[in-house]
Amino acid sequence: MTEPAPSDLLDALRGALGDRHVLTDPDLLAPYLSERRGLFHGATPAVLRPGSTEEVATAVRLCAGAGVPFVALGGNTGLTGGGVPQGGVVISLERLTAVRAIDPIGATLIVEAGAILETVQAAADAAGMLFPLTYASRGSARIGGGIATNAGGLNVLAYGNARELTLGLEVVLADGRIWNGLKALRKDNAGYDLKQLFIGSEGTLGIVTAVALRLFPKPRSTGVAFVGLASAQAALDLFVFLRDRADRDLTAFEYLPPFALDLALRHGKGTVRPLSGDHGAYALVEFSSCRPGSEARHDLESALGEALEAGMIGDAAIASGGAQANALWDLREAVPEAQTREGGSIKHDVSVPLARLPEFLERANAACLAAMPGLRPCGFGHFGDGNIHFNLSQPVGMDKAAFLDHWTRFNRIVHDIVHELGGSIAAEHGVGLIKRDELARYAPPVALDLMRDIKATLDPRGLLNPGKVVPPPAGSA
Repeated sequence: MTEPAPSDLLDALRGALGDRHVLTDPDLLAPYLSERRGLFHGATPAVLRPGSTEEVATAVRLCAGAGVPFVALGGNTGLTGGGVPQGGVVISLERLTAVRAIDPIGATLIVEAGAILETVQAAADAAGMLFPLTYASRGSARIGGGIATNAGGLNVLAYGNARELTLGLEVVLADGRIWNGLKALRKDNAGYDLKQLFIGSEGTLGIVTAVALRLFPKPRSTGVAFVGLASAQAALDLFVFLRDRADRDLTAFEYLPPFALDLALRHGKGTVRPLSGDHGAYALVEFSSCRPGSEARHDLESALGEALEAGMIGDAAIASGGAQANALWDLREAVPEAQTREGGSIKHDVSVPLARLPEFLERANAACLAAMPGLRPCGFGHFGDGNIHFNLSQPVGMDKAAFLDHWTRFNRIVHDIVHELGGSIAAEHGVGLIKRDELARYAPPVALDLMRDIKATLDPRGLLNPGKVVPPPAGSA
């Protein structure tokens, strides 16, 4: 349970936002209190739905004046519990959806934080441009949440994380002041780059209300292939070969072990096996080109032909058009949902130096199987940028709840290996609540001190998304 909000605060909020935008009915609150995997359930006395940056600032000032914490929430598609309220009110950004400006010449777009990612992509497309940030929840995720978590997704290899795509921010601070840093400039060295503090901070330092984004030319041609390989090491060898051949035209390189493909074929709607025979590993490869007269599919076919002749790959299926390309991508995107149909899944979103990916997969698979025979490891994902979703499906027939009770045990096994290899235990999903204490275990002490210092400076009363991201000092409550 959470402490009730003072009645005078709720009256003031209703006066500022309107009665229908201050939700207190338990049935209306429920959708805002649980994250999508069901691992965390929060509590709040009220959900606020401001309709402008100024209303966000007013709500923050009123809450801060009453000493009531507040948690910003976007599309509630996070995977680490970062948006689940652990006390205080929820400030939903769902009404801040306007596209404020788009500049095709400068290749920039300014949009409010509550805009759905798919809507942002469509606005860029309508202007003849590309906004490349994309992931499976793009139809419900809001761009502010993507900025607040420094989201990655399927195009990081070519375009970078949300951090690389963000030129400026508008942020409501913990005391209700508005910082307008929405300059859509490629170069601005006028002091500290303040936006970097808020990107990836998961709402613990301020509430992002608008963002200036980088746009790119739309590809003129695209080629997609599904490749069968002998092993993860063969996948790495192929990646390096294709990167040398294609440079920036290599826009995606996704890795699937055989178990992941089996899951996608078994549970994915309309999925079809792309290759005959079995292989030790698989890769989904995409080439894209913006150059006039180029043909990405031909370039990809030529490169894979050379790889086949060299014995680097076992087989490949190259999409002949958009429908076949989408079908190949469907195999990759079906994996997370397919895992849920296999029972309990213990998940790790990790990254390691690219050259050590095969070693990580070999060691982590072996260590987890030794800890629980019958376990079904499923390490898949964004191979080209070193990010693997190292998920573990429960042994067949095991009770789901009993399996999930081993989450902390497998965290230790997997994260110890990641740490030893110089990697990160939080690659693209953030820290939130689920990895906060893990961060205390693996982050350097000086880094933890700096994070606590920044938090104390920008949020001295600890009202912004309390309990998330920044671990408390050892021995504190």
